[in-house]
Amino acid sequence: MTLELWLIYLVAASGLSLTPGPNGLLSITHGACFGFRPTVYTIFGGAFGFLVLIAISLAGFGTLLAASEQAFTLIKWVGAGYLIYLGLRVWRAPPPDFRGAALAIDTQDACPIRMFQQGFLVAVTNPKGVLFFAAFLPQFMVADASFATQLFVFGGTFVMVEITYELVLASFAQRISPWLSQYGRWFNRATGGIFVGMGTALATASR
Repeated sequence: MTLELWLIYLVAASGLSLTPGPNGLLSITHGACFGFRPTVYTIFGGAFGFLVLIAISLAGFGTLLAASEQAFTLIKWVGAGYLIYLGLRVWRAPPPDFRGAALAIDTQDACPIRMFQQGFLVAVTNPKGVLFFAAFLPQFMVADASFATQLFVFGGTFVMVEITYELVLASFAQRISPWLSQYGRWFNRATGGIFVGMGTALATASR
């Protein structure tokens, strides 16, 4: 891959990351409720999920999803169901308490494994992501390059862009935590409603 082609891909990947999506919203939510450091696990979970989607797309699975109504429908409903479930949990959650040890990384809700898992599942259960990468990546692929090389270049570039963007979101969310302590219930309902809306939109999406 030439430097010029990689720079074009970098700009395109940055534009994709800046598009509002479930993982960005999740980073804001976790950043506000748990603080910046615990949210890093959420961000890395989502980044790993995107890397899996890119690997699947490069391997040709995106073509399978585009051709198979059953496969698309199955993954679509899994992703939609998880987003709706997550949204209902956020909606019902009490206002975040930002005092003292309530934000400690070893609390049950801020468990690193759980936060990593949520970030990963939100990213990897979105079939639109698979289809998008399946349509997006071929424009930059080099015919004689190996799978490992292209995964390193395409996956590595997108993941670094996505991590940087979500770290900024999480950092911003932590700064508004005093306001959220006062209006936390409304924040939970707003973000929970958005998650439910995203899940509903995903459930009604067509190929």
